[in-house]
Amino acid sequence: MTGIVVRASERVIAAEFFELLKTPWEFFQTGKQYDVLICTSEELPCEAAPLSLVFGGEQMPFDSEQKKQVRPHAGGFVLSDEGKRLPIYGTVASFSGNSNSLLTLEGTNEPAAYVSRCGGATVLRIGYNLFSEVRFLLTEGQPTENSVIPTLDEHIACLRGWITLAGIPLVEVPPVPAGYKFMACLTHDLDHPVMRNHWCDHTMYGFLYRATIGTLRDVFRRRKSLGSLRKNLEAVCLLPFVHLGLAKDFWRGFDRYLEMVEVPGSTFFVIPRSDYAGRTSEGPAPSLRRCRYEVDQLAPQLRRIVAAGGEIGLHGLDAWLDNDEGRKEREIVSRAVGVSIRGVRMHWLFFDSNSPAALDQAGFDYDTTVGYRETVGYRAGTAQAYKPPGATTLLELPLHVMDTALFYSSYLRLREQEAEGLVWRLMDDAERSGGALTINWHDRSIAPERLWEDFYLKMLRELRSRGAWLPTSSKAVAWFRSRRAAVIESARSPGGALRVQGRAKTSEEVPGLQIRIHKPRAQSLAEATASRKRAEFVDVPFAGTTELNLAI
Repeated sequence: MTGIVVRASERVIAAEFFELLKTPWEFFQTGKQYDVLICTSEELPCEAAPLSLVFGGEQMPFDSEQKKQVRPHAGGFVLSDEGKRLPIYGTVASFSGNSNSLLTLEGTNEPAAYVSRCGGATVLRIGYNLFSEVRFLLTEGQPTENSVIPTLDEHIACLRGWITLAGIPLVEVPPVPAGYKFMACLTHDLDHPVMRNHWCDHTMYGFLYRATIGTLRDVFRRRKSLGSLRKNLEAVCLLPFVHLGLAKDFWRGFDRYLEMVEVPGSTFFVIPRSDYAGRTSEGPAPSLRRCRYEVDQLAPQLRRIVAAGGEIGLHGLDAWLDNDEGRKEREIVSRAVGVSIRGVRMHWLFFDSNSPAALDQAGFDYDTTVGYRETVGYRAGTAQAYKPPGATTLLELPLHVMDTALFYSSYLRLREQEAEGLVWRLMDDAERSGGALTINWHDRSIAPERLWEDFYLKMLRELRSRGAWLPTSSKAVAWFRSRRAAVIESARSPGGALRVQGRAKTSEEVPGLQIRIHKPRAQSLAEATASRKRAEFVDVPFAGTTELNLAI
C-alpha cells in the first residue's frame, strides 16, 4: 500500500494520477504503516514506510536537515532517467553533490534527485512536484516540441521504476485489456462527406487545385505516384457529372472504412448543423469552419454504420462553450441516427479549460478532442483515458494521430515513409505503456484528392500484427471505466510474501482486466547501475473477487 502526503489543493489531481497508475493507495493516515510514502508536503512522516519519495522544486525542510544546497530552475528543462527523457514544465531543483544515475538535468548533468536516510527509512528526494506536473499536462498540455514524449506515462514509469529499484514489488491493474497488447481507436471526422454540396466555394476550389497542380507538383517531387495523379485527374473530369447527379459522388464513400476493419469498430463524428461556423470565446468562428451538409442527408449511411457495429458521435460546433448548445447538438445527431449519442469531438479541436464541465453537463460520456492539429503525439502526455479537471463523470480519450497533421503542407508534410516512422514510434509506446492510441482519418482522406487509403490500410495491418484491440471509442472508454471501478489491495508479510486482493466487475462487451505484479529490480536505490535487473512482471487474470498469495 502506498500512502500519499499532499497539500489539500493537490488531493483531486493526486487521486486522478492514481487512477492512471492503478495501484493500491490512500491518503496518509497517522498511525498506519505503508510500503511507500509519496510526499509533496513539508511534513515527512518517514517512520511510516521503509521508502519515501519526496517531490518538490523548491527548498524543503528535508533538504535543510540533510544540509543539501538546492538550486531552483525555471520550468522548461528535460530530465534524464535511465535513458528516458522527462520534460518538466514547473520549477526544477538541482542539488549539490555528485551526479547520480537516477535523475539528471539534460545538458548540464546536474543531479535532480538524491538518496538519503530518515531514521531507518530510505528517502529519495526528487526535484520537481509530481502533481503540479500532472495538473499541467491534463489542463494546459504539452508544447509541440515535446509532442512525441508520453510525459505523463513516463512519470508513471519513473515512479514504478524507483519503487522496484528500492526492493519493493509494485502491484497494479495495467492499462492493457486482457488478451491484447494495447488499444487503438479508429475515428473519422465527417467534415466534407458530400462533394455535390460544394459548388464554386472554397472547398471545391481547394479540391481542384490540390487534385491538379498540387498533385502534379508532388509527382515531380516524388511525393506522390503517377497513379495518384491519374485518379485525381479522373475525379476532376467527373466533377461536373457529380454535380448533375449523373456520376457517383466520390466523397460519399466514407462507410468504406467499415470494410477495411475485420471487426467493425470505427467511430464517426458528425456535424449537427449545415452552413454554421459556430463561435469562439471572443465571437463568431471563421467562416471556413462551416460544413455544407445536413446530418439527415447522411442518415441512411450512419444507421448502416451503427447496425454493422460502428459508432456515431457528435462533431460539435458550440458544445465546448455551452452545455445547452451541447444538449441541442447531441439531440440533433441522436435523432437522425436513432440511438443516443455518447461521445463528442469538437470541430477544429476547439477546447478550453471550461469545456470538460460544459460537455459533462450536456450529458456526454466521453470527449476525444484533446490533441494537436499541427502535429501528432501526446498533448496530455498519455495514451490513457482520464477525467479532466472540472468534469464529474466525463472521461477524455486523448487524440494522438491525425492524417492532415501528417501530410498537409501547412503542418508536418511528411512523406509516407517518414509518417510511418513517426506513427510506428507511437505504437511502440503503446506496446510498452498500454492505453489507447486514438487515430483520426477524415471522411474524404481515402478519396480524391488526398488518396491516403494505402497508408491507412498499412497502419491497420501493423496494429493487427502488434496485437492491438480495435474498439469503438465508447467501448474503449467503457473498458477504462471498468478499470477505474476496480478495487485492489496488497500487503507484504514479514517473510516477504505478497498478498493481493481485488474486486472487479466483468462484461462480455469488453475484454477483462489483469493484475500485474512488478518484481523488485534491486535491493536498494544506491545499488550500482550494472547490478540492476531488467524490469520483470507477472500478469494474472482479474475478474470478480480475486485473491493471490505470491512469493516475490
